Amino acid sequence: MNADLKGISLRIGATLFFAIMVLFIKMLADDIPVGQIVFYRSAIALIPLVAFLMIGGVFPSGLSTKRPLGHLIRCLCGCTAMFASFASLKYLPMADATIIGFLAPIFTVIMARLFLSEVVSGARWFGVVFGFIGMLVLIMPQLADLTFSSDYMLGVGLGLLMAFFTAIAKIQIRRLAQTEHAGAIAFYFALTCAVAGLLTLPLGWVNPSSDQLMLLVGSGLTGGVAHIMMTLSFQYSEASKLATFEYLMLGFAAVLDLVFFQIIPQWHFYLSSMFIILATLTVAFEGKRIFSKRKAASA
Repeated sequence: MNADLKGISLRIGATLFFAIMVLFIKMLADDIPVGQIVFYRSAIALIPLVAFLMIGGVFPSGLSTKRPLGHLIRCLCGCTAMFASFASLKYLPMADATIIGFLAPIFTVIMARLFLSEVVSGARWFGVVFGFIGMLVLIMPQLADLTFSSDYMLGVGLGLLMAFFTAIAKIQIRRLAQTEHAGAIAFYFALTCAVAGLLTLPLGWVNPSSDQLMLLVGSGLTGGVAHIMMTLSFQYSEASKLATFEYLMLGFAAVLDLVFFQIIPQWHFYLSSMFIILATLTVAFEGKRIFSKRKAASA
């Protein structure tokens, strides 16, 4: 198996494990508090993550940092995104929550322009516009429906909050990645989310049944394994080659919605997906083109 095929296989595997993690969380969302889910998802994920770092010979040496404040900002934004994401699953089908999550790169473009003074090309603004249209296509049938669902719109709001804070976290990760080990970034994020989830204990956790406990542990293990597989995939193949396979998450989510919750996506979901995927691909490949030009200029 050549390097590209290994990278693609690992990325597809990571996407599948992330989809299974979301399924477990969706099954828990109605009965288990969000903070409790965040704690188990993050604390259990530390087990495979630390094992991976130890095998790679970078634990604990790889956790040293010169930028603790940068890690704190990244962790707080990422943790907020995780809480919002898990909360949205109580109100949204998996597929809808997934497609809203794809708006994160669009928010990243806007914030990079506002806060980093980056020059945003016409192609990237095209991506922003199409992402916005895709969002409108998704929610307009709900707004026009006589049986308007406030719960659905709450889920959409939480999903947008997740995408917004994910975008901020990604910008911060870009900054950290220049000096920090990837293992440190992942470790401190999982640790912070575990602590944040634990702090919600006084708000009223529940005593999970054996089935619920298995789902909680499963969410942590699948999330941890998915993160490791995704990290490994970048060692074998270029990020631009792997980016498109992220959209398999949407297919996995739609299938799992159908099998486990008997939810069949409506026409507006497919149209919205087309707009948002086109938007994110435009942003991704425009970024690749700019990077290639800079690399050639510096050679």
